[in-house]
Amino acid sequence: MAIEPGQLPELLPAWTFAFLLVVCRVGAALMLLPGLGEQEIPAQVKIGLTLALAALLWPVLAPALPAPPSAPARAVALVAGECAAGLWIGMLARLVALALPMAAQFLGFLLGLSNAMLFDPSFGASGTALARMVGLGGVVVLFATGLHMLPIAALAGSYAVLPAGGAFPADAAAETIVIAVAASFALAFQLAGPFVLAGVVFQLTLGLLSRLVPQMQVYFVALPLQVAGGLALLAVLIAGMLSAWTAAARAVLGGLPGL
Repeated sequence: MAIEPGQLPELLPAWTFAFLLVVCRVGAALMLLPGLGEQEIPAQVKIGLTLALAALLWPVLAPALPAPPSAPARAVALVAGECAAGLWIGMLARLVALALPMAAQFLGFLLGLSNAMLFDPSFGASGTALARMVGLGGVVVLFATGLHMLPIAALAGSYAVLPAGGAFPADAAAETIVIAVAASFALAFQLAGPFVLAGVVFQLTLGLLSRLVPQMQVYFVALPLQVAGGLALLAVLIAGMLSAWTAAARAVLGGLPGL
């Protein structure tokens, strides 16, 4: 449809507000999406990605986006609703991604590597070097398998499930977040299961040796064996861990709202 030059002053406020709503949902989701929302990515890159995705989505979504309301409170409510929708989708995607570094965090404690702690942006606190390494490995697998595109597709399709300007289903969103948190912890424990079993057997063996040979310095004998044995077991099982996590991430990301 042709637009007369005289219509631009009337259309620009509506276009600007509609674009702002798209930016709010996309930007809120990109803060948390696995791969694209990592703390190592500069803020300028995230802002550029947000504006680029919003520019791609806005022409398609513009007819369904609400007009600028006359009341400022209504405008703030619309912006808050779009931010909440984006954060909901991003959090659902982020929780499954956190299962892998969470499992590696368990491994770090079981392998005796908890003494060497460093800042982990994924958790916002200190973590083991092993958790950081495995977490970055998960990001690489995410991009290598193309799974990072599923949350973006869900973000584009979320407008069919959660139309802009509609009421945000806070109760359903909170319920799905709780379920996702429980599933993330369960997946982390499943990935760390072989190491937990090996750690229990190792500690029981040490307890038996300390009773049979009281003169033995258990700590100095056990720590090198614990670290070396744990790293050897990790080298054997890391491929299976990543494969199991990729399958679980594919199932979760493929079930995001909008897909």
